[in-house]
Amino acid sequence: MNQKHIVIVEDEIDLLANYQATLEKHGYEVTGLSQQAQAEKYFIKNKPDLVILDVGLGNNADAGFQICQQLRQQSATLPILMLTARDDEIDVVSGLRLGADDYLSKDISMPHLLARVAGLFRRQQAIESTQQTKQIDQGELQIMVDNLQVYWQGELIDLTVTEFWMVQSLARYPGQVKTRDQLMNDANVYVDDSTITSHIKRIRKKFQKTDPEFEQIDTVHGMGYRWKP
Repeated sequence: MNQKHIVIVEDEIDLLANYQATLEKHGYEVTGLSQQAQAEKYFIKNKPDLVILDVGLGNNADAGFQICQQLRQQSATLPILMLTARDDEIDVVSGLRLGADDYLSKDISMPHLLARVAGLFRRQQAIESTQQTKQIDQGELQIMVDNLQVYWQGELIDLTVTEFWMVQSLARYPGQVKTRDQLMNDANVYVDDSTITSHIKRIRKKFQKTDPEFEQIDTVHGMGYRWKP
């Protein structure tokens, strides 16, 4: 089994050393970087298996967001985890909108962090594995499983990897209610209910850019969501 390579971009040196030591102890190869310019130069030539980003680096309060956006432009499937003291809702939404797969506060425990990292790798394994269903067609929806693309009315919908798996989970069984926990499991992310709600809101908005009358995702109050049959 190949050793997974994780890059951590964190400007608090003690924290960086702590994260690096913990992840290495659990069998990961870890590269630690502490500056935005250093990280951007590194990612031009190196492609890790997972990236952990702090939002604020040096004097740039949004450096992590900028790096996240650059990484997502390079790869649609690279797992990106934002780990930061900035955990208010606006920052969480911004990170997820720019393509982060998970957004965690620095005060989480190391076992919790390890679980989230493992979850992102499980999802990556699912992406890389050949699935029996190569394509899903539901009315005006077309899902290309192999290349993680979703089309509505023939137009490509620009979804993050997490959003792709949520749409795939809902559309595979139209009419069936999916709880937030089920969507979380199907997308292999570990977040709270409000983050799932934020994902669904962004998914709807992305479909509505192509079709202003898009209403295929139903909210079933007290239960979850479903794709209209």
